[in-house]
Amino acid sequence: MARLQAEGLESLQLDLDDSDSIRAAVTKVLERTNGELYALFNNGAYGQPGAVEDLSRETLRAQFETNLFGWHELTCLLLPVMRKQGYGRIIQNSSVLGLVALKFRGAYNASKYAIEGLSDTLRQELHGTNIHISLIEPGPIESRFRANGVAYFKNNIDLEHSPFRTQYQKTLARLSAKGPVVPFTLPPEAVLKKVIHALESPHPQPRYYVTFPTWLFGSLRRILTTRALDRLLRKI
Repeated sequence: MARLQAEGLESLQLDLDDSDSIRAAVTKVLERTNGELYALFNNGAYGQPGAVEDLSRETLRAQFETNLFGWHELTCLLLPVMRKQGYGRIIQNSSVLGLVALKFRGAYNASKYAIEGLSDTLRQELHGTNIHISLIEPGPIESRFRANGVAYFKNNIDLEHSPFRTQYQKTLARLSAKGPVVPFTLPPEAVLKKVIHALESPHPQPRYYVTFPTWLFGSLRRILTTRALDRLLRKI
């Protein structure tokens, strides 16, 4: 926080796992903006790695608290403001894993599938209100997402007693390597370009694909059968 403020950025603390923190942040923002807000960009999230059968109920709940429930609560607190002023933009940073699922990413897959469904529903419910809902579908982007995921894996997954122990060891070795692990990784500016369009366009798109993998799998899920797509995704 201190570093951001030292760089001249207005910033405040918001913990998506804490309702009190969310309400306090909303109050502070609206105090600074005289009760109005043009846009909300929901972006705070993390990816909990691990096979579905290795996820405890608490671990899966924690993934949803941050990636879905916190976003939902924040959005619902700000929607009355946007309704009153007669306009608004809500931008949800989803994922290519909200379009297709990859093994050992079940918690994150599920949270992003959920935000896709919630956003599609909200877009229909807000039709005619001049409040627009857009989903950003990034794919691989340079960030600390991978490093954070490794930390959550080590904290919450029992590697030694898992039937996937060998696969986990290979995955951890790959994720610990320096530099991009996934081909077609782009810098954060690629996401920024889409966010700016969603903010400024008079007709923002419902979905913005960012990287080549997102374009590819967004198309393949409409073309291939489920079995054919599964065969392809298992090879990744």
